[in-house]
Amino acid sequence: MLTQRFAQGLEMAVRAHDGQVRKGTSIPYIAHPMGVASIALEYGADEDQAIAALLHDAVEDGGAHFEQEIRERFGARVADMVMGCTDGVPDAAGHKPPWKQRKEKYLAHLEQADAQTLLVSGSDKLHNARAILADLHTVGEAVFDRFTASKEQTLWYYTSLAAIFSRRGVPVAAALADTVSQMRTYKQEKFND
Repeated sequence: MLTQRFAQGLEMAVRAHDGQVRKGTSIPYIAHPMGVASIALEYGADEDQAIAALLHDAVEDGGAHFEQEIRERFGARVADMVMGCTDGVPDAAGHKPPWKQRKEKYLAHLEQADAQTLLVSGSDKLHNARAILADLHTVGEAVFDRFTASKEQTLWYYTSLAAIFSRRGVPVAAALADTVSQMRTYKQEKFND
């Protein structure tokens, strides 16, 4: 059962992502953590995992100070899962290490991460992959222009994620692998006048 703690997690996520939108869209960013929490719950998350899903990007996108606030308000278990889903904390100037370096480090981390963190991370990646696939159908391959990485790098990363989640037995692995396969084989439809 979800309690008032979940509502408090949502409130913190709204605050952490205030004014942010999804890359290249007008969709309020909070839709992503809400979607990740929904997927995590559908695949068996407990309340702590659902709260971590809501807050998985709070430190990365809202600022390093959120780690201590999460730890104090929701406990070490939630904070540790959030940090286990964080692939780069911005420095004082707001910069992160280079994309490829962060992604390789995160993939290596997933090989050792605990099962509770893997469910939250996998739910995050599944929500992102589904969003990319949906955008492929509406805006075509221009969706890849939104990202720091190229189309090939993005597909490499998601293929690597799917393989790790499959090896580690994460419940969302099959859905992610299927979505990534559709991303890889997507062909833009051509319409004749």
